[in-house]
This record gives sequence, structure tokens and C-alpha cells, in this order.
Amino acid sequence: MKEKIINFFNDVVKEMKKVTWPTKEELKESTTIVIVVCLIIAAFTYVIDMTISEILQGMF
Repeated sequence: MKEKIINFFNDVVKEMKKVTWPTKEELKESTTIVIVVCLIIAAFTYVIDMTISEILQGMF
């Protein structure tokens, strides 16, 4: 059991060395895109919610 655990962590270290990490600029760009898309989706959801609320209030 001990050998399996040691092998697992050795494999993790080997795989982590293969990872290509993003540069600081790539990370900033990706973060900006995620935030903008989240804001767009939130605004869209808000507009749809308000529209449906107005329609339902008009019916009752």
C-alpha cells in the first residue's frame, strides 16, 4: 500500500512537470473574458426575468 501511494505522488510530480502553465498576460486575458461573459449573461438573465415578471403581473 505504501508503495502505491509513493508511486502515485511520483507520477503526479512527473505529470505536473509536463504542464504548460499560462503566462501572466494569458491569465489576465482569460480572466477578463470570463468576467465580461459573466456580466453579459447576468444582464441577459435580468432582462428576461424582468420581462417575464411584467408579463405575469399583467395577466393577474
